[in-house]
Amino acid sequence: MKGFTAIGLAGILAAGVVTTLPASDVSAQERARNVRIQMQSAYPSTLKGTGDNAVYTAQTITKVSGGALDVRFFEPGALVPGGQIFDAVSSGALDSAWASPAFWTGKDVAFSIFSSVPFGPDAGEYLAWMKYGGGEKMMQALYAKYNIHSMLCNFTSPEAGGWFRKEINTVEDLKGIKMRFLGLGSNVMQKLGVSTQLLQAGEIFQALQLGTIDATEFSTPSMDLSLGFYQVAKFYYFPGWHQQASFGDMIWNKTKWDALPDAQKAQATAACDSALLNGMASSESAQMGALKEIQSKGVQLKNFDPKLLDAFRKAWDEVAVEQSARSPEFKKAWDSLTEFRAGYSIWRERAYLR
Repeated sequence: MKGFTAIGLAGILAAGVVTTLPASDVSAQERARNVRIQMQSAYPSTLKGTGDNAVYTAQTITKVSGGALDVRFFEPGALVPGGQIFDAVSSGALDSAWASPAFWTGKDVAFSIFSSVPFGPDAGEYLAWMKYGGGEKMMQALYAKYNIHSMLCNFTSPEAGGWFRKEINTVEDLKGIKMRFLGLGSNVMQKLGVSTQLLQAGEIFQALQLGTIDATEFSTPSMDLSLGFYQVAKFYYFPGWHQQASFGDMIWNKTKWDALPDAQKAQATAACDSALLNGMASSESAQMGALKEIQSKGVQLKNFDPKLLDAFRKAWDEVAVEQSARSPEFKKAWDSLTEFRAGYSIWRERAYLR
């Protein structure tokens, strides 16, 4: 060994490692190169706050992996109809999709708990439960039943309470209204006499314009502004009691996900963490300018009457009990979140200004 320099010895050892690498590992590495992933978004790329972050997610995974995971973004409906993306990802007909757990309540209402909750936590508390309170683990277990793996990739600031053609001051004013609504808030509105329906982003404006619906909620002011609701409805209500914070995710066919090497899984997960942070920051920064512009369009910014908010909360308490009886998975997640929030309150009530 005296005749070898340190560099020469290192080179021989490195060569030895390479030559003794099991053939199965080498072939696995070869197969892992340049995997192309087709990702269809539930939101158009032009929609600020969701669609643009879906593009960011695809591009970041590709860059972070050095192109080994080549994620291709596709607009809504480009590969499969919007209402079929969950089943397409589950079966493997589609590699992945970028959407929100709230879209899949038709499969199990429990999915809604992992997206947004009426009168629920703000960003910090919600993220704490998801990452360290067991929320994400329960979400993955639920998705796994459908052969799907999920990564949290987006965060949306508190939503607006909705756009209305007329002023809403009492529960009586809500009765008979036809309204687009997503998630658990729709169950609350139904209890108060509202007829709700779920429409995709690109369908809402026309329905509002034609009178198919009388009101709509969709998202934050910046996203609502881009969809032009101000042209038809002139009363814009706050707060968004139904979605104080919302998560979006990238879902993968689990068989395809499980076949990826650990390094690529880590790269994709890290990229989604980056997209989550990007979504949080961009969403918060965009709302002040959007509200000013909405006001300039002749829209009145209104706050729900406290008595009306109390009615929403009472109805939500009833919905939570009903859904817990309907879905064991919902009950498990709801009980977990409720327990976490009760414990978190000692911190929330002392640390933050209210």
